Amino acid sequence: MKFPPKRILVVEDDAVFQERLASSLRRRGHEVMTASRLDEVMVLLSGFSPECAVIDLRLEGESGLVVARSLRENLPQIRILILTGYGSIATAVDAMRLGAVDYLSKPADTSQIEAALFSESAPIVAAEQEAPVPSLERVEWEHMQRVLRDNGGNISATARKLGIERRTLQRKLWKYPPES
Repeated sequence: MKFPPKRILVVEDDAVFQERLASSLRRRGHEVMTASRLDEVMVLLSGFSPECAVIDLRLEGESGLVVARSLRENLPQIRILILTGYGSIATAVDAMRLGAVDYLSKPADTSQIEAALFSESAPIVAAEQEAPVPSLERVEWEHMQRVLRDNGGNISATARKLGIERRTLQRKLWKYPPES
């Protein structure tokens, strides 16, 4: 489906993903600016008035929800899409309260992002109803991965934070992710 060109702000701290998404959106005719932190977003707003924003939920040192809140305060009509590698019902609800039009799990392709941004329906409710509930093992594995990332890959610090033995953590992390 072809969508009319829009001014889109991409807020993502993963430089490779940020550039790939921005390039893909530009090829589809959109005017795209990028940022990786809230302070960069605020500087961009002085010369760029986006109609839409694609925001990563977990930015380096801050939450994408903080960025979404600031954008909503400065641009009440902006359409916000939250992307995340660590989805949960609680963060989806928070995103909806901030007025996000959708909440997608990574990896999401440009077609999915455009459809979510420009759809007039309420896809976030449908996504919650259709999405299978992840298994407890899957939720545990994702949580351990997130805490490991927050600790810079340090297994010992992660084990201490989770309150489990280092060897147990290593054994659980080396397995493939459990089925959802």
